[in-house]
Amino acid sequence: MLMNMNRNRGFSLIEVLITIVILMVGLLGLAGLQGRALTSQMESYQRSQALILLKDMIDRVNANRKNAASYVTELNPAVACPVTGAGSSVASTDLAEWCTALQGAAEVQGTAKVGAMIGARGCITQTAAPASGVPSQYLVAVAWQGLNSTAIPSITCGQNQYGANDALRRVVALPVVIADLN
Repeated sequence: MLMNMNRNRGFSLIEVLITIVILMVGLLGLAGLQGRALTSQMESYQRSQALILLKDMIDRVNANRKNAASYVTELNPAVACPVTGAGSSVASTDLAEWCTALQGAAEVQGTAKVGAMIGARGCITQTAAPASGVPSQYLVAVAWQGLNSTAIPSITCGQNQYGANDALRRVVALPVVIADLN
């Protein structure tokens, strides 16, 4: 009987150590999962902000259909937004307001604009030239910098602005068709 107790001495300590190791591996896995969840949440937030800004500009172009060609531009809010004043056209006012929204002016924390995507840019290009009886077509796009590399978008808005190979560049775009009603 005494010999049997000597053999079992220390066995519970090994069980406790193995349990701690298994628990630590599980906790490290949960920490990694939490990190990925935060990254995914930020990517989702940026995409939803981009879609809101995209829809905003599409609505502005549709509201000023006769002057849709005045909206063709590539805005780079990192440089500077267009300044408007008295006598500015509706299109230039819309572009200036869109530019400040791309900078994140919708939400301010202290003096910093924090309500938009990382490095947001807006582009409006004419994809089909206007002709009599043929609708004009425009492509409105918003580009920003993502957090993880992904497939390179085919749309050129913001190209070569987000890293060496554009793998961090994200773009959402929608076409706008302006009918010729004359």
